[in-house]
Amino acid sequence: MENLSEHLISVFGAGVASLFLGLFFAPRLIRFLMQHQMWRKKVRTRALGGGELPVFTKFHAEGEIHTPRFGGVLVWFIPPAVMLALGLLAKTQVGLPVATLLLASFVGFLDDFLQVAEGRISKLGKHFAGGLEFKYRFTFIALLGFFVGWFFLAFLGQDTMHIPWIGDVDLGWWFPFFFAVVMLATYSGGIIDGIDGLAGGSFALMFSAFGAIAFFEGNVQLAAFCAAVVGSLLSFLWFNIPPAKFYMTEVGVMGLTATLSVVAMLTNSIFLIPVIGILLVVESGSVIVQLLSKKLRKGKKILLAAPIHHHLEALGWEKPQITMRFWLVGFVAAFAGIAIHFLG
Repeated sequence: MENLSEHLISVFGAGVASLFLGLFFAPRLIRFLMQHQMWRKKVRTRALGGGELPVFTKFHAEGEIHTPRFGGVLVWFIPPAVMLALGLLAKTQVGLPVATLLLASFVGFLDDFLQVAEGRISKLGKHFAGGLEFKYRFTFIALLGFFVGWFFLAFLGQDTMHIPWIGDVDLGWWFPFFFAVVMLATYSGGIIDGIDGLAGGSFALMFSAFGAIAFFEGNVQLAAFCAAVVGSLLSFLWFNIPPAKFYMTEVGVMGLTATLSVVAMLTNSIFLIPVIGILLVVESGSVIVQLLSKKLRKGKKILLAAPIHHHLEALGWEKPQITMRFWLVGFVAAFAGIAIHFLG
């Protein structure tokens, strides 16, 4: 009972410390971003795969060029700082996701910076939406996933994936390639960052679920890290709910999606990402379906806009309505994922 109390204090302490650090630094970050006009200078006009963006332009043009980016900086720095203060970075189950978060968020930061600079600094900024071209981000995530998978294989002896109600499947030397695909698939759902509060709340629920799994499996250090991530996300949400003071953008999305994959692997529940992260699946899937429809049906679309949260906007749903309902789905998915992990 005494150990349980200590473990709970460690986990909640990491979460609370991260929350209050975020609440302290967020206003200062927002002030800095506003002073230096760290937002897009032009509204996006082209969609992925070509075509115009009438729905996006109608609902998001104003925020696109007047609301700062880089809100994910809170998630980039605060959880590692908290874990360092707690003396837990030397442990693999914390050091690996922290390193992933730092590296992936740095590349996301570069993408955001190039978007703010209108892509004039480097030829890297030729992507249709500004920032790093998709091929560079795709390659980075693939390589990161491969090397993290290789680390699991070479240093942790992990070359299996657990499938609920089936058991462990041995992948051998294919494991790094498998993990690269997992990280890419998870990153593809990062397009959920499109409405005030949507991404922050969704990722907070996902990390809470995996943190709960880690805690009940006795991996207190990893649970504390997840709590620190959730705390930083809640501090971000405090200033991101409508009307948003800043956006998360790639500096947060790249770090969070890559780290989520690592946390899922460390809890031996990588097949639960499509369950706990059902919102990422739906968002990514809606874009894939839309692109396939336009490709195979001579430009005809299934959705009014993609990803699906923009489709719901076009149907007349208010932004807070979309966000809250997505959170409800994410909440149910989180509990379902936890239940499947322990029952399967």
